[in-house]
Amino acid sequence: MSEPIFPNPSEPLDLNAQLQSSADEADPTSPPALLPLSPAIKKVWTIKSALAVAVITLGVGVFDLARFFTTSSRTLPIGLPTIGILTVGSVLAYFVPRLRYRVWRYRLGHEELVIQRGLINRIHTVVPLRRIQHLDVSQDIVEREFELGKLIVHTAGTRSSDVVLPGLDVIEANRLRDLMKDYILEDAV
Repeated sequence: MSEPIFPNPSEPLDLNAQLQSSADEADPTSPPALLPLSPAIKKVWTIKSALAVAVITLGVGVFDLARFFTTSSRTLPIGLPTIGILTVGSVLAYFVPRLRYRVWRYRLGHEELVIQRGLINRIHTVVPLRRIQHLDVSQDIVEREFELGKLIVHTAGTRSSDVVLPGLDVIEANRLRDLMKDYILEDAV
């Protein structure tokens, strides 16, 4: 007789054993799991967001100061818009990078690069390796400080022909580039 679908309510439910048994029975042909970006990307995104907040706050502060000298009737107290932008911007600069990190994933398969991202709109990108034209690994000044880089994949076609995979350790970005380059060279022969 087969095992019941629903467990007996009098027996304790062992979720760890069920998860392990389902992992053991997993299809060996299923694709490997998507990999996360380097955790250091959270710091990079936080720094870049904080710099953007600082520039916006400075602009609002100048507007606020100019309003102090030019208008006699004020609907908002002086400094309130600046403090509001600084507060909201700081909260967003701290939390949004951490949320972005949780949703960015990637995997290099035998014939494609898979990227999953998006906080509000989940985007699942599959780049066939045979469509790759050329590859770049780039770093900006903040990424260089954390030894991170981004892999830029240029594909054939005009719409969304550049696919960017940020937040990789430079060594990993170069390794992925070399693996994809080897596939391109093999496929061309």
